[in-house]
Amino acid sequence: MAFRLAFALVALVLAFVRPASAEDPVAEAQKIIADQIEALKTDDARTAYSFASPGIRSMFPDERVFLTMVREKYEPLYHAVNYAFGRSKLVGGGEVVFQEVILTGRGTKDSTAIYDMRLQDDGTYKVNGVRMLAKTTSQGI
Repeated sequence: MAFRLAFALVALVLAFVRPASAEDPVAEAQKIIADQIEALKTDDARTAYSFASPGIRSMFPDERVFLTMVREKYEPLYHAVNYAFGRSKLVGGGEVVFQEVILTGRGTKDSTAIYDMRLQDDGTYKVNGVRMLAKTTSQGI
């Protein structure tokens, strides 16, 4: 009897507990991207690094190494002069958001960055990768 009561109580609690999810995945992902770009503009390595997913953090174990990598491999993104959000694509109901960002960098041609944003257990999005493209017009994802 006690087992059935405990089971019923657990089932009832689980029925009302919702997994962490974003209310508007695209808007939330775009906010994180914008915050990271603004941090990169001012060389705020700590803040820019705080938006990296655990997978990225495992490859770049501290903020200085992370910022050096961004400087060397993502020049159009590092100190972007202007940027605008393009198309987005949700995967799995918002667990993954791919977001197109059109960038104008200092002394560089316009570029497109495709951000891979992952929903974390705490309900926030983190940057899980960025793919740079030379094209500047929105081609979709």
